[in-house]
Amino acid sequence: MKKSKKWYDYLWIWSILYFTLGFFNILFAWLGMIDFLLPLLLALFGGDKFFCNHLCGRGQLFTVLPRALKCSRGKPAPAWLSSKWFRYGFLLFFLTMFANIVHQTYLVYAGASSLREVVKLFWTFRVPWGWAYTAGTTADWVAQFSFGFYSLMLTSTLIGLIVMALYRPRTWCSFCPMGSMTQLICKAKHRGEQPE
Repeated sequence: MKKSKKWYDYLWIWSILYFTLGFFNILFAWLGMIDFLLPLLLALFGGDKFFCNHLCGRGQLFTVLPRALKCSRGKPAPAWLSSKWFRYGFLLFFLTMFANIVHQTYLVYAGASSLREVVKLFWTFRVPWGWAYTAGTTADWVAQFSFGFYSLMLTSTLIGLIVMALYRPRTWCSFCPMGSMTQLICKAKHRGEQPE
């Protein structure tokens, strides 16, 4: 018997919509904070990885694309990709990059730096993205965060697509920084609930 689909089984559309909106107007990048905060809140209050298992549009996208386009080799990923040292090392790197975005945003807010209308792919390659922002639409620091956060979201999705193509579809999920953070929260929550 085929399982009936639920509303959240279509959240992969959210991922496509997010990047499309950000392509045309960078301020939509702020919507990505939903994917940044919701998993942490659900793990904190629910004590499980409900977001990862049911609500992650990116994870769903990595499942839907290979089925539709036959673009995954379906091979097992190297063990080191899901090892603790790599997962937590990547998490630390990811958080450092996020802290850098916040720092750059603060510099623009404080007037110590000017707005950079670029998207940085793989934290290295600067791609001009000026068409997606009209100067004066909002405060420069709001736009600066948008450019930085969109860069982070786009880069992590591209990494996910690369490992999806090379290995199994949801290989990204084995070292996703949000998954690692929610796992840490769940472990800490359950440890605190254990009877003495």
